[in-house]
Amino acid sequence: MTGAHFTSRMTEGEIVLLVTDAVDELSRRLAHDLVGAAHESDDEHAARGRALAHLYVLVNLEQAVHRLESRAAEAAAEAGATYPEIGRASNLSRQGARRRWPGLITNSMTTSTPELSTHPTPRSPQP
Repeated sequence: MTGAHFTSRMTEGEIVLLVTDAVDELSRRLAHDLVGAAHESDDEHAARGRALAHLYVLVNLEQAVHRLESRAAEAAAEAGATYPEIGRASNLSRQGARRRWPGLITNSMTTSTPELSTHPTPRSPQP
């Protein structure tokens, strides 16, 4: 992934296959744990129950991934990443990352030196 401030040892295609296989294995294991031995037979009712449990787990995994993405984006911003970098890492444009996580990066996070005020500081009235 170019410009994301890390170098992957795998191609995008290899990453997709690896992640897909891992999520499939995890989701099937969680679905099996969810329905247990009640759906281990080969009848139509059990097959439908297993398929629905698998779908249910995948939907919950998707929601969990969105929460984890937000946490990872926050951690990246706290570590000094900019919207363009977060966008590249998440397959979004800078604007897409900004829309997805508004307010994630503030000017104070990107400024390394304190800004000097151009406004005079108020003075106490002289007695």
